[in-house]
Amino acid sequence: MSTQDDDDNNERGRYRAPALEKGLDILELLADRPEGLSQSEIARNLGRTVGEIFRMLNCLVERGYLSIQRPSDRYILTLKLFELAHRHTPIDRLLGNAGPLMRELVTQIHQSCHLTLIEGGHGVVVAQTDSPGHIGFAVRVGSVIGLTGTASGRVLLSFQTPEDRARIVAKASAPDQEAAARTGFARELEALRARGYEEMDSTRIRGVRDVSAPVFDHRGSAVAAMTVPFIERLDIADDSSLALTREMLTRTAARLSASLGGRAPTAGPATARVR
Repeated sequence: MSTQDDDDNNERGRYRAPALEKGLDILELLADRPEGLSQSEIARNLGRTVGEIFRMLNCLVERGYLSIQRPSDRYILTLKLFELAHRHTPIDRLLGNAGPLMRELVTQIHQSCHLTLIEGGHGVVVAQTDSPGHIGFAVRVGSVIGLTGTASGRVLLSFQTPEDRARIVAKASAPDQEAAARTGFARELEALRARGYEEMDSTRIRGVRDVSAPVFDHRGSAVAAMTVPFIERLDIADDSSLALTREMLTRTAARLSASLGGRAPTAGPATARVR
């Protein structure tokens, strides 16, 4: 184990909250057991004694996260977690967090920026921020894009599990389906995953170089692609370089991921999601 690994483990150990971890373990266990579990079954599944979890179960019941089924005395999840999660929809949170970061990014690189999500078998631009000043190129909110022939689409496809990718491509239009079926396409996506971003000439506008980076969820899948349609600015000099744009874009996408509780996937090919 490296020194960095030791430091990370020490940092995690220093800030542990055993009671909180115990409560979260109970909630996560019961999320997979809709039929509920008894107190002794919960203790056994978590490798704890009944005495260790007794007060925690009572607290979760009093706060409304769990209820007790009678007469079996089995603990089940209530709808409280569902209600909390839906006070702010995922798309609202994504857009709310993305706005300030995208405005900061375009000020730094003097380029426009947009955010794309997967909708059915294509990508949809859901947010866009203009470059500062009087000159710029931008993609309109609501624009529909292909998945296999655009930087945003390739990023979105690349950072999915094979199962989810196949489901998405099955809904795509014929050209996208045909491109995804090519033997070399899967290798191209794996190379994209390895470098962490896509960069390619625009397939619509000559002279535009699209740079796109993934925004991750907590499983390491891409929930969005943040993309800069880069145009060479002769009036800004080095402040608008492609290298700077790439660096700042990937950093901003990572910050947005972190703000959503997302994380980059581990190295290697995508694996099927365990359900």
